[in-house]
Amino acid sequence: MSQNVDVNNRPDYDQVLQDIADYVLNYQVESAEALDTARNCLMDTLGGGLLALRFPECTKHLGPIVEGTVVPFGARVPGTQLRLDPVKAAWDIGCIIRWLDYNDTWLAAEWGHPSDNLGGILAVADHLSQRRAASGEPPLLMRQVLDAMVMAHEIQGILALENAFNRVGLDHVLLVKVASTAVTAKLMGADREQLLSALSHAFVDGQALRTYRHAPNAGSRKSWAAGDATSRGVRLADIALRGEMGIPGVLSAPQWGFYDVSFSHSNKDLATKPEKQRTFVLSRPYGSYVMENVLFKISFPAEFHAQTACEAAVILHPQIRHRMHEIIRIVITTHESAIRIISKEGRLANAADRDHCLQYMVAVPLAYGTLVAEHYEDDFHAAHPIIDQLREKMVIIEEPRYSQEYLEPDKRSIANGIQAFFKDGSSTGNVVVEYPIGHRRRRAEGIPLLEEKFKTNLATRFPAQRCEQIFALCKDQKRLEEMTVHRFMDLFVV
Repeated sequence: MSQNVDVNNRPDYDQVLQDIADYVLNYQVESAEALDTARNCLMDTLGGGLLALRFPECTKHLGPIVEGTVVPFGARVPGTQLRLDPVKAAWDIGCIIRWLDYNDTWLAAEWGHPSDNLGGILAVADHLSQRRAASGEPPLLMRQVLDAMVMAHEIQGILALENAFNRVGLDHVLLVKVASTAVTAKLMGADREQLLSALSHAFVDGQALRTYRHAPNAGSRKSWAAGDATSRGVRLADIALRGEMGIPGVLSAPQWGFYDVSFSHSNKDLATKPEKQRTFVLSRPYGSYVMENVLFKISFPAEFHAQTACEAAVILHPQIRHRMHEIIRIVITTHESAIRIISKEGRLANAADRDHCLQYMVAVPLAYGTLVAEHYEDDFHAAHPIIDQLREKMVIIEEPRYSQEYLEPDKRSIANGIQAFFKDGSSTGNVVVEYPIGHRRRRAEGIPLLEEKFKTNLATRFPAQRCEQIFALCKDQKRLEEMTVHRFMDLFVV
């Protein structure tokens, strides 16, 4: 046989894709803990989206591509009067969800925000539920939304456990796209072949770079990138359901596949491994593990690796608020991922730059005892020079134990410690917080605060009676699960 031709034996779909498809099509969510957590996640995610509507830099992105477009059974964007096609609605919902960096988080070799997938899930479910009800068919129920959330969390989270897409410069929204593709295709009625086709297209797409999350290029794209990804998942599901063929070897094809093109150096030691090992590592089967262990971002609208640092800063605030100008050094002891992702010096160019700067996120609560979304805005930063003065005095040190326990499955801590030193030689104690209030280990403490956060966010868009109606519904697991999706979404129209 000639050495100058390709062998055109079409392969089976890569096993990674088959495993995802079989999970989505066959798995029954039975974990009461996962469903309860999904309900809390729904509240928290929608609340963060409602709060983001206060910011014009967010709302300028919302609405139809062509002004005046009318869409039959258009999907609603919570907190607005918009009715859009499911693809653009997914974009808009995903955008508001992520804008303030205030939804849940998953941290492992890769990190991300699995509730970003709610953009695609809600858009598709609302549209389908309206359409079915109008034609006399059974509409979708909110239980199906919660099931889809559990599955989307699981797909994104399991792929993230031991596969560091960030190490090859790819952004974690790739995993949002993959998860959204899978669960929205199922909601739309895809069979196994259609679901596999859709998943293959999610991986063959060009993928977002992490450039917009890191100095010196951090910017607001990071606030809508997940909306773009979940929207793309809906579009790819639609393409597959129209009968588009898949790409079975999208991951494993030599030279042209995802592994060889985009994932050949995803771990520090990968260059020493044989070529056949340059594949995804999947250390546990798909179930409901990720939803049960997801991290809620309750106290601060801040990148999650800094949550415990912000909490420690609030604790320290009373000890130092009258001694700001006596401080000569602030030592932040942290974990490796925080250093790699959010530790930065120099001028911060915009709000998106500030909410991904460990030093900024610590300086504000040290000085003022709290941290809210408005603290990242240009006018606040310009009016409070103490923030940059404190940043200049900060020293960042890795604690190996924190880095190790960040990755341990039974811990997954996100530890930070802060200590301030003064001109007279005195110092504060080293305030260490190892588990943020949104961690599974602090659920009992965290959920009441999550509920209060939801109430506060509802009140930014709706009158008191509507707020009470929505909150009472979301607190009742059984009633929520039995409610139709389009009636649920009715409650969020202003």
